[in-house]
Amino acid sequence: MKALSFPKNVRLLRPGDYGKVFDNVQVRVPHRHFLLLATPNQLGYARVGLVFSKKNLKLAVQRNRIKRLVRETFRQQSDLPSLDIVVLGRQGLASIENPQLHSILNELWHRLKRKAQPEHPRPDSASAKRHDSQTDQPPPGDG
Repeated sequence: MKALSFPKNVRLLRPGDYGKVFDNVQVRVPHRHFLLLATPNQLGYARVGLVFSKKNLKLAVQRNRIKRLVRETFRQQSDLPSLDIVVLGRQGLASIENPQLHSILNELWHRLKRKAQPEHPRPDSASAKRHDSQTDQPPPGDG
């Protein structure tokens, strides 16, 4: 049962925790129905906060279902980087079935991991090819 727990240390609990993310967004993962905002933390593990408004999800049962699915898919992500993440819901979520929500959320977590990878300084591949081809060939007129 431990694997299914959602302890307080992996949740954003205080308004200040949410404020740090909103004020210093480093990673944005947009989707038609969700928006993930994230900023690095120094804790060594990811934390998540949920924001689902009555404007977008009228009934509490709808908000609770979506939050439950977000928490469930978050728990299944074992290799998330050290980020504070806020998941915002957009309009149209209430009409989506659970299996489709699972696939959307899993894709969003995957995109978040990819975007949050430490940026290694690497040259643009097109300019690198252009640069390499220019330096490997003799100057025009010498051949």
